[in-house]
Amino acid sequence: MIVVLSKGISTHDKEMVRIYLKDRGFAIRDQVLGEDEVIGATGKGVVDLRELGILPGVERVAATSKPYELASRESKTEDTIVTVGGSASQPWSASQPWVKIGGSRITVIAGPCAVESREQILETALRVRESGAVMLRGGAYKPRSSPYAFQGLGMQGLEFMKAAGEATGMPIVTEVVSPEFAAQMNDLTDMFQIGARNMQNFELLKKVGALGKPVLLKRGPSATIEEWLLSAEYLLAAGTRDVVLCERGIRTFETYTRNTLDISAIPVVKGLSHLPVLVDPSHAVGIRAKVSPAALAAIAAGADGLTVEVHPHPDEALSDGPQSLFPEQFERLMRDIEALAPVVGKELLRTPKPSHGGQPSHGSSASAAAGNTVSLRSGAGDDAAEVLSDKVAFSGESGAYAEQALMRAFGEEAPRLGAASFRAVFDAVLDGSAGFGVVPVENSLAGSVHENYDLFFRYPDIAMVGELKLRIVHCLIGDEKAQIENISIVRSHPQGFAQCRDFLDKYPLWQLEACNDTATAVASIAREGATKVAAIAGEAAAKAHGLKVLRAGIETNPLNYTRFVIIARRNGSDRAPVPPSLGSEPANKASLVFSVSDEPGSLFACLKIMSERGINLSKLESRPIQGKPWEYQFYVDVTLPPTEETFDAVVQELKAKTEDFHFLGSYRASL
Repeated sequence: MIVVLSKGISTHDKEMVRIYLKDRGFAIRDQVLGEDEVIGATGKGVVDLRELGILPGVERVAATSKPYELASRESKTEDTIVTVGGSASQPWSASQPWVKIGGSRITVIAGPCAVESREQILETALRVRESGAVMLRGGAYKPRSSPYAFQGLGMQGLEFMKAAGEATGMPIVTEVVSPEFAAQMNDLTDMFQIGARNMQNFELLKKVGALGKPVLLKRGPSATIEEWLLSAEYLLAAGTRDVVLCERGIRTFETYTRNTLDISAIPVVKGLSHLPVLVDPSHAVGIRAKVSPAALAAIAAGADGLTVEVHPHPDEALSDGPQSLFPEQFERLMRDIEALAPVVGKELLRTPKPSHGGQPSHGSSASAAAGNTVSLRSGAGDDAAEVLSDKVAFSGESGAYAEQALMRAFGEEAPRLGAASFRAVFDAVLDGSAGFGVVPVENSLAGSVHENYDLFFRYPDIAMVGELKLRIVHCLIGDEKAQIENISIVRSHPQGFAQCRDFLDKYPLWQLEACNDTATAVASIAREGATKVAAIAGEAAAKAHGLKVLRAGIETNPLNYTRFVIIARRNGSDRAPVPPSLGSEPANKASLVFSVSDEPGSLFACLKIMSERGINLSKLESRPIQGKPWEYQFYVDVTLPPTEETFDAVVQELKAKTEDFHFLGSYRASL
């Protein structure tokens, strides 16, 4: 049983609740879950829940049917997001990097099975970081089946690993094998790993849990899911609030792989528990060629991330070489994960890389064509500190697709600013009330959102600094008492109607009412309490406004994606900051708009300039210029060349060939 205490409860009232439970035969423990302070009560005590619920300082009582009360989703319905390293309340810094596990982003941890030398762990860290890993793994202490096998370098190895993590801006996770080592290792690691062999070492669990540091708990080779969750309960009951579960394969009769990856455990555990779930495909299959397919299967099944073994020279590894990926294989896997992530409604987590040596960012004359200069290759780095506000603006109400995109890019806890229109988003970024904004610019079915492209012309001080793609899954949403057969009115954005035409055609008597956005349509039903009105929007909007989904997946074409861009104000040095959450990889894509003279070959001449310089066009679209009948402007997305000088030269030539040229921004392309 979980007793959730009211915020600001007095010490006296809290003690009275504790006494009340103890007098009735319960063993109790204090715990913090997210923002809630709770008292966990276990044992064979008997209590009247109604009487307990009205005690001063008690907000609610959650009676769980599971023996793992603190880990159970019955005690906490929302997903836990674990922060590892540093402080998520502070801007990311190389000296105190932090990573979040869980929520709408996929976290990838990588590194060797064991730390073998200073050079080996640093080389590995550099390689996996370059490919997109955000945490470093490696064993300083190695529990091995054979007493003659390599057992690790101990504390020296952990010191090597900590130095490699600091050099690359990655928190580290390493295995603790004995209670006596826990306190000794505490200051050198950001996250403890409890290995599969120690999953039911209860004294170790209690010792590590009491330190309060995040813990990665691997499932034992013969453990049931309930036993696994009970081990997590030990950690939570001992004091830590941050536990991440890790499925690494179980022992079966199969001999073609090292273990059998229990893919079904991922959705089962996520239904039973609020804790995030990672998968270790390396130990699950034990064969290098099988690791990547198993990893992608885990992401498709709903895993919150992966922990993957990577070694620069696997054939020379002192531990688990046959299952360790070469760095080149890991890079391909990361690209595949980035492509798969939007399909499962997630985004690959990126964090900024430390900037060593204080190298200045390079400017580009491309944006000078619009009177501004934006660095094409700038990462997040110090630019993020120049943002006036930490809020991120989006158009619509809570649950809007734009808000979902915002959370993918900035995290679930990002402070948000809802705006009444796309123009209001630009205004908020321009006046500094929001540091960044998220706006849609293109849909895979409906095409470009011309309104927002036009706004870039009206707001030349605003630049594109990021990009992501969101799969749009429409639902029919109504009041808790609503029934689909009683619906007479449906509200949504006009594009929502267009994208669900086949479904709506089945109900020709429904009256369609257009709204500014899909989430506003849902909010209007919640405010009115209407039972005969439904809305077309995403499931997140239904949850945000306390409504229910009457029918899910009603879009005509499931290949429905919207491309969102992140916008920021060009600062005093004519550059635009990049959100730290997007990482520090250099920009590889840019967006331009220009018009040409009305004469034969004028557009061809512009395209030829880019072709001869080896610049690939990923988008070319024409649109009439407002107020100039029969004259057109061209939207162009290009892949940036390896050097800025090449692109600078192209821009100068384009300026000479075009009548109006706008550099909208450069950013890292989203696959």
